[in-house]
Amino acid sequence: EELEILNVSEPLPFEIQESKNINENTRLKYRYLDLRRQQLKENIVFRSDFISRIREFFFKEGFVEIETPVLTKSTPEGARDFLVPSRLNPGSFYALPQSPQLFKQILMISGFDRYYQIARCFRDEDLRSDRQPEFTQIDVEMSFVEENDIMDISERMIKYAIEKTTDIKISIPFPRLTYEEAINRFGTDKPDTRFGMEIIELSEALADSGSNILQSILDSGGVIKGLIIQQGENISIKDVDNLNEFVKQKGGKGIGWMRFRENEVVSPLRKSLKEVVIEKIKKISGISPGSLLLFLGGKNQWVCETLGEIRLHIGTKLNLIDESLFNFLWVVDFPLFEFNQEEQRIQCVHHPFTSPKKQDIENLEKQPLAAKSRAYDLVLNGSEIGGGSIRIHDRKLQERIFSILNMKPEEYNEKFGFLLEALGYGAPPHGGIAFGLDRLVMILRKEDSIRETIAFPKTQKGVCPLSGAPGIVDERQLRELYIKVDFKPKE
Repeated sequence: EELEILNVSEPLPFEIQESKNINENTRLKYRYLDLRRQQLKENIVFRSDFISRIREFFFKEGFVEIETPVLTKSTPEGARDFLVPSRLNPGSFYALPQSPQLFKQILMISGFDRYYQIARCFRDEDLRSDRQPEFTQIDVEMSFVEENDIMDISERMIKYAIEKTTDIKISIPFPRLTYEEAINRFGTDKPDTRFGMEIIELSEALADSGSNILQSILDSGGVIKGLIIQQGENISIKDVDNLNEFVKQKGGKGIGWMRFRENEVVSPLRKSLKEVVIEKIKKISGISPGSLLLFLGGKNQWVCETLGEIRLHIGTKLNLIDESLFNFLWVVDFPLFEFNQEEQRIQCVHHPFTSPKKQDIENLEKQPLAAKSRAYDLVLNGSEIGGGSIRIHDRKLQERIFSILNMKPEEYNEKFGFLLEALGYGAPPHGGIAFGLDRLVMILRKEDSIRETIAFPKTQKGVCPLSGAPGIVDERQLRELYIKVDFKPKE
């Protein structure tokens, strides 16, 4: 018998099955070796199977898969565009799509009433563990629908794909929270409902408390809210001091606390608080010997968001989060607009093609910040995995939204004229949603980074160590594109 050596290997830069513990840049440089690791390979195979099941579901539901352009027009939707110079049109640039938003709306106007696409999207933004400059969306749009129709098809798609590829059982319909409820109960519009410890209202209990500090907060129109930590004995004074510093870094004056023991209440405010107030607080549901009450005062949004961050920190620290759960949740009734303090202007909470609630249309210009949108986000275990809305299908209403955003007619016609013109040809009511495939797979596979679900991801600096992208191109290529690079590398 003969044994033929087909190829030989250089000495390995790391042990493949232990490569997850190796420096990530090294792993990405030798990604072809890293991909031999069993867990990573299984992630990639799972992703492929998951996409197949999604296509299977939409085919059965009568959807048409349509590819939209990758070379398109720059219409910034929040993040920066990746630009591509056009050699045949000197001085002009394509943009890589941040989403297929405008084209899928135009497909609805074209008569394709059930569209989906596994879409590649590109955003030039700062990266995190759950973001990449290029990513994949499960993109969906439907005509003649209301919010419930989109939510129903989304829930059934999620249930079908997950149950076909995992042992996880999904119960539908998913719970729903309004944006206001989510903020007031969890301090975020992406609530993690795998554990309790919800934010509680303390303004009434601490009114006329005897504390000048607390009274001044309430007198100035602020609120006082808190968190009850049942395992309070596991939170040390040092832990509380660290939280106090965190609150100060976020612009607050500090955090208040009360520790409840069998026969006493310990608190820096103990001497200034009236006994009747202490007794009132003791009766709050959830407070018992061993509990620790943390509380903050200030403007409601800031108080809730800060307590929301503290809630997640404590939940992780005390192992309160049940990692075996997959808790889906819809967040609805978002504000249509918000005020950007840095830029001193009104901006959209989602995007400018989101329809306002019908009852808010009449007073949009007079009370823009009071208007609610017909938007909905899908949250899984504290991560937003999808978002969508009912769109504006009336040209005049769309132009009103642009005007509220302080866009002049010449500006919005230059950027979005093709959509506005299409809306004028009998656009049907329509709506849709997009899911972040990479993030969804990451959560289902219990990974900490979407880079573990993508074959060839970029680093947090947007670099591909394997290929060396992005790279410098030669002068001849730049001349053909009429581009001159005005940049001097730092020495």
